[in-house]
Amino acid sequence: MSVFSERLIELRDGRNLSQKEVAAEFGVVVRAYQRYEYGEREPQLSTLIRMADFYGVSIDYLAGRTDTP
Repeated sequence: MSVFSERLIELRDGRNLSQKEVAAEFGVVVRAYQRYEYGEREPQLSTLIRMADFYGVSIDYLAGRTDTP
């Protein structure tokens, strides 16, 4: 599992949200979001930006380039 996938799971769980709720927030279908968490797919840049904004972290943090959110 990639750092990106692990961080997505950690951030979602930290807010007690379901995959369905988060997928709706990011404007993707649940299966697409699940693939992000399973490391099977990477989001488009626009979705990645929404994720970072929603969780209040940097894109570098999501990508595993820094450990500072």
